[in-house]
Amino acid sequence: MSQSSLNLNSFLSEAIENQRVWTIRDENGFPAPQNSEGNRAMPFWTTLSRVQKIINSVDGYQNFEHFEITLQDFMQKWLPGLEKDDLLVGINWSGKRVTGYDLKGSELLDLFHRQSSQS
Repeated sequence: MSQSSLNLNSFLSEAIENQRVWTIRDENGFPAPQNSEGNRAMPFWTTLSRVQKIINSVDGYQNFEHFEITLQDFMQKWLPGLEKDDLLVGINWSGKRVTGYDLKGSELLDLFHRQSSQS
């Protein structure tokens, strides 16, 4: 199994278990940087500790604060909104460059529904 697959599976199971996800924001709003393919993606994390690690250790994100979203709002409002705005979903980004796996909101929503039906 690839690292991206492991990260995605962890994201799904942790989000379902915690019933929430987190992103970050500052006075200008929520970041949506370009990925290596030139697409914009908004990052989300499944634990507060992951978010805090990025805020505390990455220079470009030190002025950001965490923002908590219930899983229900994430699935019903955020994912469709991101898709409409042509933004990808960043999955548990990490590292000094704050990068990771990105996918469409509709793809992630479908994976959540599949994961929930298997539980």
